[in-house]
Amino acid sequence: MERGDKETEQMLAVENNDFLAQRIDYFKKNKLEFLYMESEWFDLVGADSVSFESDDVFGKYDVMLGLKLQKKLGAAIKAFLDQSLQHGAASYDLLFSGNEGLWTLNFSLDDAAGFREDMMIEEAFELIYQVLFKLAETVENQQKNNH
Repeated sequence: MERGDKETEQMLAVENNDFLAQRIDYFKKNKLEFLYMESEWFDLVGADSVSFESDDVFGKYDVMLGLKLQKKLGAAIKAFLDQSLQHGAASYDLLFSGNEGLWTLNFSLDDAAGFREDMMIEEAFELIYQVLFKLAETVENQQKNNH
């Protein structure tokens, strides 16, 4: 788990679990920082790694990650996000990178069910994981039904 500078993408610090006990508004107070996290739990739901920050313009909490799902699953991913996020397509950006063979997904955590402005960073990552778990589950079930 690393805290980085948005402009240079340089690592500022390697954080321990104590950092997760802070409120998410840490990132509104430190607008030039983001948190980058890799975890085997994210691997289980097809996520490459997750970055979390506060958006400079709108002040929303942005989640950025790579999704290791096949390109043909794009419609299923979009359908899930449209239904799961409060503002539908306005809540996320989804782009497939053929070079890397993965989806780049950015979404506003503010639009996820269960979001609270007073969350701790750990709770925010739990909510991110819940969204990704439900996404993986939905896409997998849809694949099974299509075969």
